[in-house]
Amino acid sequence: NEGNEYFREKDYGRAVAAYSEGLRRRCGEPELDAVLLTNRGAAHFHMGNYRSALNDAIQAKKLKPTHLKAIIRGALCHMELKNFSEAIAWCEEGLQIDSKEKKLVEMRAKADKLKVNIKAAWHLQCLSLWDPWWERAPCKFVCSKRNIKLVAEPSDEEEEVSDGLAEMSLDGFHSDSATGAKVHLDAEGNLNWPVLFLYPEHEQTDFTVAFHENSRFIDHLMVMFAELPPWDLEKKYLPSNLELYFEDEEREEIYEVNPEHTLLQVLQHERYFVKAGTPTVLVFAKRSPFSKKYFSGKKVHRL
Repeated sequence: NEGNEYFREKDYGRAVAAYSEGLRRRCGEPELDAVLLTNRGAAHFHMGNYRSALNDAIQAKKLKPTHLKAIIRGALCHMELKNFSEAIAWCEEGLQIDSKEKKLVEMRAKADKLKVNIKAAWHLQCLSLWDPWWERAPCKFVCSKRNIKLVAEPSDEEEEVSDGLAEMSLDGFHSDSATGAKVHLDAEGNLNWPVLFLYPEHEQTDFTVAFHENSRFIDHLMVMFAELPPWDLEKKYLPSNLELYFEDEEREEIYEVNPEHTLLQVLQHERYFVKAGTPTVLVFAKRSPFSKKYFSGKKVHRL
């Protein structure tokens, strides 16, 4: 229960510690231990510790082979770790338990597609005479090749905050997440970004340490809102009931983001500018009175 409280507060480090203490008590009940392991894996996942999260999912599945949450978590970890063949295997195992589980059906299709893309990337690498340029090319150069527009962080004198974001609280950030995370290239030459999610209506934030450029927003939302956040008293923030936007502060215009799009597709938008190395998106409940007020006086480009 203590771990669940910390998890709802998004204090994932303390949640991991609490779940670990529960496991150390050795209750002797496999189902309860499976839940503790799955929950600890979820906390690790949110911290970007995908290997640890996967290990917990594996242990939970051993204790309870039909534990669907553990299987979904394991498949998600394999996706983040780019182990697409293993992700497919976990999805198929879960679909044998529930053939209509939407998360697994979508993840299975995505893993198939990305697996093909990895093979294509490997073929291109072979054609380039084994010259893995990404190992020595700075991320800035790679971003330029991808038509991603970077903007340096403004100085204290130059910095202006739009009215809608002025009261956003960043108190929940820890030095090992927001302040330490940077965009980086993985072994396949793909960019992994730290991404900031802002919830203006509730003055809340989420931070993803490593958002793979070919991952869709909906996939992250399914994980982030697997449980309702404690501040969502009206229970509106469900993955299917969310709208994403980014703001063009120069023109005072707002663009709606398709949740089915990948991060790279959004970053390549002609009016998207990555500031201080951290992509940012705004999240609203669909058709909420707050969003209408927030958009008032601004031109909104909808899908």
